[in-house]
Amino acid sequence: MTRTSPSRARRCTLALLLALGLLLPAACVRLPVSGPVVETRSEGNLNSEPGIYIDPKPPQPGDSAPDIVKGFLDAMTATPIQTTVAKQFLAPDAQASWNPELGTITYADASPPRGGSRVTVTLSGADRLDARGGWRGPLSRSEETLTFPMVLVDGELRIADAPDALIVPESWFEQRFRQVSLYFFDPTARILVPEPVFVPRGTQLATSLIKGLLRGPGRELDRVSRSFIPAGLTFGLSVPVSADGVADISLRGEAAQQTPQAIELMLAQFAWTLRQEPAIRALRLSIAGQLIQLPGGASEIGVNEGAEYDPTGDDASDQLFGLRDGKLVTGSSAALEEVLDGPLGVKRYGIASVAVNLRATTVAAVSGNGSAVLLAPVRGRDDVLEVLSGADNLLTPAWDYANRLWVVDRTPSGARVTFLEDEAARRVEVPGVSGRRVRSFLVSRDGSRFVAVVRTASGDKILVSRIRYDDQGRVLQVEPAERIAWQGSGRLDIRAVEWWTPTTVAVLHALTDELFQVRTIAVDGSPPGLSSLSTTLRGRIRSLAGSPVPGESLYAITRSSLIDLSNADRGNSELDPTVRALTYVG
Repeated sequence: MTRTSPSRARRCTLALLLALGLLLPAACVRLPVSGPVVETRSEGNLNSEPGIYIDPKPPQPGDSAPDIVKGFLDAMTATPIQTTVAKQFLAPDAQASWNPELGTITYADASPPRGGSRVTVTLSGADRLDARGGWRGPLSRSEETLTFPMVLVDGELRIADAPDALIVPESWFEQRFRQVSLYFFDPTARILVPEPVFVPRGTQLATSLIKGLLRGPGRELDRVSRSFIPAGLTFGLSVPVSADGVADISLRGEAAQQTPQAIELMLAQFAWTLRQEPAIRALRLSIAGQLIQLPGGASEIGVNEGAEYDPTGDDASDQLFGLRDGKLVTGSSAALEEVLDGPLGVKRYGIASVAVNLRATTVAAVSGNGSAVLLAPVRGRDDVLEVLSGADNLLTPAWDYANRLWVVDRTPSGARVTFLEDEAARRVEVPGVSGRRVRSFLVSRDGSRFVAVVRTASGDKILVSRIRYDDQGRVLQVEPAERIAWQGSGRLDIRAVEWWTPTTVAVLHALTDELFQVRTIAVDGSPPGLSSLSTTLRGRIRSLAGSPVPGESLYAITRSSLIDLSNADRGNSELDPTVRALTYVG
């Protein structure tokens, strides 16, 4: 078992070396498919900076049009990251208007520049990131061909217009950028919603994180997440971090008087975002020269503040739950022996699967024939309530932080998605999922993402939708599902999906009846990074049990054991063969 390479498998080509402007020894590397399990959730120090420096050449007298375009692309690979030299390849008007901070384009290969008055370069394997560093997926076929009109400036050729983006090879990007999360709130301001982005490594991590937060979640996430940082604020050249780990955030601009609650929520966003840099222990915030203070006068805020807004659920249970001899049990991986005194723990109801809400107070159970959902307290002897009946073939439900229960019924005409709130059921359309052959699904604990595995003629696909709410928490709609690319060939046969982090899912893929692969993939579809997991397992793996909470183990489940995929040192745990439907809360 092993972590994946930080880049996608790619061909080693001379075109890539030419695009870099370098001729370095290179070799294709084959990824191993087995090995020891390693702890993969720790990112280490995000502030580490690659020990590589690239000082690109400026334009040379007499350069041809293709030379100028090649020099422009080469100059964007400057290390440390800067675009000063790249601008020298542009005409004066283009220098003034070009804004590479509006996005990033990465590519696997690039054709040599060709042309005279208009030079073209065709990229392959090209993807786009937005201004915040959010992954936006592949360029269209037409977008992969870049055109650079040329003009004469004082007798020398220069580029008259260039795309507003940093245009760099994948390999360069992956060595110098790291994926982190920006934290915004859900529309009700009750829970934080992480949005994954890529930011440069190095000493400017805090600056990059704050810059991303100030940009906000963007119009495309309206009614999915919101920011309590006032719009229109800016900061200076950087966010300095003192030797004792305090980040000073000095914002400039006009901001209306903020309520104490809005200040608390704003500080929670800063704290959760900055805690990803291990060197930062606290922050100080000033707006328009006024130091922001908490009630009681404290102006230094620890980055561990705001636990009540945890996107994995405040006070969520860390216990495992399952069915033993048809009755609800709970415990740790070492012993699922605690007999629960709730109705499902003392009497057999013929149930097939269970889902327990985040605080482990209520259990939702699917009847053995898949036609009904029962609700019961985890503890105590209250009555069992049938909240849904007459279904065809229900999948295991999912809870979110607001105690909404999400249900998918696999009817003869395809999947039907319903959520139950206050015991009232409401059907919702999920474009790309509703009416399809759904094998399994997840809902993120923060309620912002709906993940589904859909069976097609060519194999299984993983789809992700965003869920929109009003400020009272009422579901407005579920956005059309977008496919997450699976790196690899062959037919995909997905047996289970579980959360690995708040923005990553673990996938159990059957290679054969006796050989399985477990791989983690990001919900934004970005390529796997250093913290990803990829492992192969022999034997009959029945399912997975996973949690988005850091430190909680991901288990591969066999008939008689739990295989801890998070840490090989913990070894395997025996599992009573009569235990099934094993799950964390959510």
